[in-house]
Amino acid sequence: MRRGVLWVQHAVLRHLAVSALALLLGSAGAFAQSGNPAPQDQGKNPAANAADGTKDNQRKTDEFIEAQQAINGPAGNPECVWLGRRVVSLMWRDDLDTAFRHLDLYDRFGCPGGHVQASFRCLTRFGNQIDDKVPRSLSDRIQACWINPGSQPQAAAATPPTPAPTTAGNAAPAASPAPAPAAPTK
Repeated sequence: MRRGVLWVQHAVLRHLAVSALALLLGSAGAFAQSGNPAPQDQGKNPAANAADGTKDNQRKTDEFIEAQQAINGPAGNPECVWLGRRVVSLMWRDDLDTAFRHLDLYDRFGCPGGHVQASFRCLTRFGNQIDDKVPRSLSDRIQACWINPGSQPQAAAATPPTPAPTTAGNAAPAASPAPAPAAPTK
Protein backbone atom coordinates (compact mmCIF):
# COMPACT_ATOMS: atom_id res chain seq x y z
CA MET A 1 0.00 0.00 0.00
CA ARG A 2 2.78 2.35 0.84
CA ARG A 3 4.20 1.81 -2.62
CA GLY A 4 0.88 2.80 -4.26
CA VAL A 5 0.70 6.02 -2.27
CA LEU A 6 4.27 6.98 -3.19
CA TRP A 7 3.58 6.25 -6.83
CA VAL A 8 0.48 8.49 -6.79
CA GLN A 9 2.42 11.27 -5.06
CA HIS A 10 5.20 11.13 -7.68
CA ALA A 11 2.66 11.22 -10.49
CA VAL A 12 0.86 14.24 -8.97
CA LEU A 13 4.14 16.06 -8.38
CA ARG A 14 5.28 15.31 -11.92
CA HIS A 15 2.07 16.75 -13.38
CA LEU A 16 2.34 19.83 -11.16
CA ALA A 17 5.96 20.37 -12.19
CA VAL A 18 5.10 20.14 -15.88
CA SER A 19 2.17 22.54 -15.43
CA ALA A 20 4.31 25.00 -13.47
CA LEU A 21 7.03 24.88 -16.14
CA ALA A 22 4.50 25.53 -18.92
CA LEU A 23 3.00 28.43 -16.94
CA LEU A 24 6.45 29.87 -16.28
CA LEU A 25 7.45 29.73 -19.96
CA GLY A 26 4.15 31.25 -21.06
CA SER A 27 4.34 34.12 -18.61
CA ALA A 28 7.96 34.87 -19.55
CA GLY A 29 6.87 35.58 -23.11
CA ALA A 30 4.06 37.83 -21.89
CA PHE A 31 6.42 39.78 -19.63
CA ALA A 32 8.91 40.19 -22.46
CA GLN A 33 6.25 41.68 -24.74
CA SER A 34 4.75 44.05 -22.22
CA GLY A 35 6.63 47.12 -21.27
CA ASN A 36 6.89 50.82 -21.91
CA PRO A 37 6.30 52.21 -25.40
CA ALA A 38 9.34 53.08 -27.48
CA PRO A 39 11.15 56.17 -26.13
CA GLN A 40 11.04 58.01 -29.46
CA ASP A 41 7.22 57.82 -29.50
CA GLN A 42 6.76 59.27 -26.02
CA GLY A 43 7.86 62.82 -26.81
CA LYS A 44 5.87 63.30 -30.00
CA ASN A 45 2.18 63.93 -30.20
CA PRO A 46 0.05 62.05 -32.76
CA ALA A 47 -0.87 65.25 -34.64
CA ALA A 48 2.81 66.00 -35.40
CA ASN A 49 3.34 62.41 -36.62
CA ALA A 50 0.32 62.69 -38.92
CA ALA A 51 1.53 66.03 -40.30
CA ASP A 52 5.02 64.61 -40.94
CA GLY A 53 3.51 61.59 -42.68
CA THR A 54 1.29 63.76 -44.87
CA LYS A 55 4.21 66.03 -45.76
CA ASP A 56 6.40 63.02 -46.61
CA ASN A 57 3.69 61.47 -48.80
CA GLN A 58 3.19 64.77 -50.64
CA ARG A 59 6.95 65.03 -51.27
CA LYS A 60 7.04 61.49 -52.68
CA THR A 61 4.07 62.20 -54.93
CA ASP A 62 5.72 65.40 -56.17
CA GLU A 63 8.93 63.47 -56.95
CA PHE A 64 7.00 60.90 -59.01
CA ILE A 65 5.20 63.66 -60.93
CA GLU A 66 8.50 65.49 -61.52
CA ALA A 67 10.11 62.30 -62.87
CA GLN A 68 7.13 61.53 -65.10
CA GLN A 69 7.22 65.02 -66.62
CA ALA A 70 11.00 65.02 -67.11
CA ILE A 71 11.46 61.49 -68.49
CA ASN A 72 9.75 60.25 -71.61
CA GLY A 73 9.08 56.54 -71.77
CA PRO A 74 8.75 53.80 -69.19
CA ALA A 75 11.58 55.08 -66.95
CA GLY A 76 9.22 57.89 -65.92
CA ASN A 77 6.42 55.55 -64.80
CA PRO A 78 5.90 55.68 -61.03
CA GLU A 79 6.63 51.97 -60.52
CA CYS A 80 9.85 52.27 -62.53
CA VAL A 81 10.88 55.41 -60.63
CA TRP A 82 10.22 53.82 -57.24
CA LEU A 83 11.91 50.49 -57.97
CA GLY A 84 14.78 52.04 -59.94
CA ARG A 85 15.66 54.58 -57.26
CA ARG A 86 15.48 51.81 -54.68
CA VAL A 87 17.87 49.63 -56.72
CA VAL A 88 20.35 52.52 -57.04
CA SER A 89 20.13 53.23 -53.31
CA LEU A 90 20.70 49.58 -52.39
CA MET A 91 23.66 49.35 -54.76
CA TRP A 92 25.16 52.48 -53.18
CA ARG A 93 24.84 50.89 -49.74
CA ASP A 94 26.46 47.64 -51.00
CA ASP A 95 23.31 45.56 -50.47
CA LEU A 96 23.68 43.85 -53.82
CA ASP A 97 21.55 40.78 -53.07
CA THR A 98 18.51 42.90 -52.29
CA ALA A 99 19.31 45.23 -55.19
CA PHE A 100 19.30 42.30 -57.64
CA ARG A 101 15.95 41.10 -56.29
CA HIS A 102 14.51 44.58 -56.81
CA LEU A 103 16.11 44.69 -60.25
CA ASP A 104 14.21 41.52 -61.18
CA LEU A 105 10.96 43.29 -60.25
CA TYR A 106 12.10 46.37 -62.16
CA ASP A 107 12.61 44.23 -65.28
CA ARG A 108 9.25 42.51 -64.78
CA PHE A 109 7.46 45.84 -64.99
CA GLY A 110 9.15 46.47 -68.34
CA CYS A 111 11.37 49.25 -67.06
CA PRO A 112 14.61 50.03 -68.93
CA GLY A 113 17.69 48.56 -67.24
CA GLY A 114 20.01 51.07 -68.89
CA HIS A 115 18.41 53.87 -66.88
CA VAL A 116 19.47 52.20 -63.61
CA GLN A 117 23.03 51.90 -64.91
CA ALA A 118 23.17 55.52 -66.03
CA SER A 119 21.69 56.73 -62.72
CA PHE A 120 24.18 54.73 -60.68
CA ARG A 121 27.04 56.04 -62.84
CA CYS A 122 25.78 59.58 -62.19
CA LEU A 123 25.57 58.87 -58.45
CA THR A 124 29.17 57.69 -58.35
CA ARG A 125 30.28 60.95 -59.96
CA PHE A 126 28.60 62.86 -57.12
CA GLY A 127 29.88 60.51 -54.39
CA ASN A 128 31.96 63.14 -52.60
CA GLN A 129 28.90 65.40 -52.24
CA ILE A 130 26.83 62.78 -50.39
CA ASP A 131 27.03 63.20 -46.63
CA ASP A 132 25.64 60.49 -44.35
CA LYS A 133 25.05 63.08 -41.64
CA VAL A 134 22.68 65.12 -43.82
CA PRO A 135 19.29 63.39 -43.65
CA ARG A 136 18.15 63.41 -47.28
CA SER A 137 21.48 63.86 -49.04
CA LEU A 138 21.52 60.42 -50.69
CA SER A 139 17.85 60.28 -51.67
CA ASP A 140 17.90 63.80 -53.14
CA ARG A 141 21.00 62.97 -55.19
CA ILE A 142 19.43 59.71 -56.41
CA GLN A 143 16.29 61.62 -57.47
CA ALA A 144 18.41 64.20 -59.33
CA CYS A 145 20.44 61.49 -61.05
CA TRP A 146 17.27 59.56 -61.94
CA ILE A 147 15.81 62.61 -63.67
CA ASN A 148 19.06 63.61 -65.37
CA PRO A 149 21.58 60.73 -65.46
CA GLY A 150 23.99 62.77 -67.58
CA SER A 151 24.53 65.50 -64.99
CA GLN A 152 28.06 66.33 -63.91
CA PRO A 153 29.37 67.70 -60.59
CA GLN A 154 29.87 71.47 -60.65
CA ALA A 155 33.59 71.39 -59.80
CA ALA A 156 34.38 68.89 -62.56
CA ALA A 157 32.25 70.70 -65.14
CA ALA A 158 33.80 74.11 -64.38
CA THR A 159 37.42 72.96 -64.39
CA PRO A 160 38.66 71.53 -67.68
CA PRO A 161 41.10 68.65 -67.33
CA THR A 162 44.76 69.60 -67.69
CA PRO A 163 46.31 68.02 -70.75
CA ALA A 164 49.26 65.70 -70.31
CA PRO A 165 52.60 66.93 -71.71
CA THR A 166 53.00 65.83 -75.30
CA THR A 167 56.11 64.23 -76.67
CA ALA A 168 57.08 63.25 -80.17
CA GLY A 169 56.94 59.54 -80.80
CA ASN A 170 57.77 57.16 -77.98
CA ALA A 171 60.38 59.40 -76.35
CA ALA A 172 59.95 60.08 -72.68
CA PRO A 173 59.65 63.70 -71.59
CA ALA A 174 62.97 65.30 -70.70
CA ALA A 175 63.72 65.31 -67.00
CA SER A 176 65.15 68.38 -65.37
CA PRO A 177 68.89 67.98 -64.70
CA ALA A 178 69.85 67.25 -61.09
CA PRO A 179 72.62 69.32 -59.51
CA ALA A 180 75.97 67.56 -59.20
CA PRO A 181 76.96 66.57 -55.68
CA ALA A 182 79.58 68.80 -54.07
CA ALA A 183 83.05 67.34 -53.54
CA PRO A 184 83.98 66.76 -49.90
CA THR A 185 86.47 69.26 -48.46
CA LYS A 186 89.62 68.14 -46.60
